[in-house]
Amino acid sequence: MTITQLKYVLAVAEYKNFTLAAEKCFVTQPTLSMQIQKIEDELSILIFDRSKKPIQLTDIGQKIVTQAKNIVNEADRIQDIVEQQKGFIGGEFRLGIIPTIMPTILPMFLNNFIKKYPKVKLIIEELNTDEIIAKLNNGNLDAAIAATPLAEEKIKEIVLYFEPFVAYVPESHTLFKKEEIEVSDLNLDDILLLQDGHCFRDGIMNLCKSYHKNEFNRFQIESGSFETLIKLADEGLGMTLLPYLHTLDLKENDKLKLRHFKEPKPAREVSLIYPKSELKIHIIDALRTTIAGVVKGAIVFQNVQIISPIAKK
Repeated sequence: MTITQLKYVLAVAEYKNFTLAAEKCFVTQPTLSMQIQKIEDELSILIFDRSKKPIQLTDIGQKIVTQAKNIVNEADRIQDIVEQQKGFIGGEFRLGIIPTIMPTILPMFLNNFIKKYPKVKLIIEELNTDEIIAKLNNGNLDAAIAATPLAEEKIKEIVLYFEPFVAYVPESHTLFKKEEIEVSDLNLDDILLLQDGHCFRDGIMNLCKSYHKNEFNRFQIESGSFETLIKLADEGLGMTLLPYLHTLDLKENDKLKLRHFKEPKPAREVSLIYPKSELKIHIIDALRTTIAGVVKGAIVFQNVQIISPIAKK
């Protein structure tokens, strides 16, 4: 069997469809099917149950796919070793970023990075945390920028910065008169939240529930963007919490409605995360250095309380 054949197996295991897997591997479907058939014949087993729709792995097929991932990763590592020895930083690099970080951090580092490392082909995807974890684990992402800690066994985390939560309080709100606020001032019933699926929303829920043990049953308005939450707050429908970097681009009039928390400020930990296999670690290090350089001047908070981004059950 060959590395290429194993890659075909992994593609079918991921997409559960021979035609789609062939497209992703840039080969014809008959070619891919024939190569997988060769492996099955060589091993005298069936990797896939073709009678099911979508195609499913057999019991032995699941074990083979687990081992195939290890073999393909180790084969890729050989190329990494050669490139690092030559001092070459280039090639395709797939980076995931969660939606509440993408609009602020990407413009800060992207131009610097592509100018410094023009041979790196960055492919950037906006994904939620669950999607990022799945893609890192199945080899479809090289690294990601996300809120941490995630406590994922197969994923490493390098902290980039701590980003405080900042309250956006309209003039009609009772907290508007305060210069600084405390977590105990928050009432989850009164906070406009991002819709389910955003880890920043989960962080706010964890923050509030650490001070308020009751269940929250009142109707809440939820949105997919901070811009919408700000507009709803201005209409008198409540207050909201924003990540610090998002507040830097607000209009001057809107900045007057910001209220910072007393220290230790509740904050999210933002990290560069990647598989423990450490493939393409030379590009990961270059990315970390570039981001750290641009963020250092924009965000310097130290006395913070890290709020978990994982939804509590």
